[in-house]
Amino acid sequence: MIGSTTHPKSGTCRILAAAGLALVLAGCAGSNPKDPLEGYNRAIFSFNEGVDKVALKPLAQGYEAAVPLPGRVGIANFFGNVGDLWIGVNNLLQGKPTNAAVDLGRVLINSTAGIGGLFDIASEVGLEKHEEDFGQTMGRWGVGNGAYIVWPIIGPRTARDTLGFGVDMFADPVGYLDRVRLRNSLYGTRFVDTRASLLPTDKAIDEASLDKYAYVRDAYLQRRRSLIYDGRPPRGDDDAAIPGGVLSRAPMEPIDAVSHLVLTRVNGGSGSLLPMAERQ
Repeated sequence: MIGSTTHPKSGTCRILAAAGLALVLAGCAGSNPKDPLEGYNRAIFSFNEGVDKVALKPLAQGYEAAVPLPGRVGIANFFGNVGDLWIGVNNLLQGKPTNAAVDLGRVLINSTAGIGGLFDIASEVGLEKHEEDFGQTMGRWGVGNGAYIVWPIIGPRTARDTLGFGVDMFADPVGYLDRVRLRNSLYGTRFVDTRASLLPTDKAIDEASLDKYAYVRDAYLQRRRSLIYDGRPPRGDDDAAIPGGVLSRAPMEPIDAVSHLVLTRVNGGSGSLLPMAERQ
């Protein structure tokens, strides 16, 4: 049942305030213009790696062992279907009505023929799944990255993407469920299922570079830029605005497979990490 908006609104306000603080700190910290908060970011990155090693990864491994593959696919499809409606809204805000119509069609087909989204029938009939969020929408509007920030548990974001993440959380239908236990169960299941789906990438990421932090940072910034330009970013300034909201058709910058794995892991595959379960 849809009801109280207390949790989504309060969580969004905290994220927006944190993004504002990060912008202030960025003006007086660090010498690397791409990463003015590098000292802080490296410390939080190490903390997140430790949490993943002792808690999140073992939990995901247990989930993978307990839930058969068809069940995990169905769970991932269900949450993907929930997200398609907001993806469609972002496509509309970015001036891509055709893609938005595809997203709406996916929701209608998968919610009915796909039995509540457990089966991705829409992809089988040729309706492509898109990858959009409000951070990308702001990027398309010409909003710059701002400071690069690594948040505890949430992981890497730019200041712009932190603001976007707050809006994404506000728009998440799960956050509007009145039944706290059900809401928290859905948050937790989505988080663990996403981490479990990324277990095969662990070795590739660990072996990607001697400086794992720098590799993840650079891959994140490059991948997000590519998403804003729908895979065809112009060469040049990484934080260039998009003139008039029109995507450049310049040659695509290469993004190697390991970079994509890194971004899939740290962003849950869509640039928006799933929120942790709330406490009752």
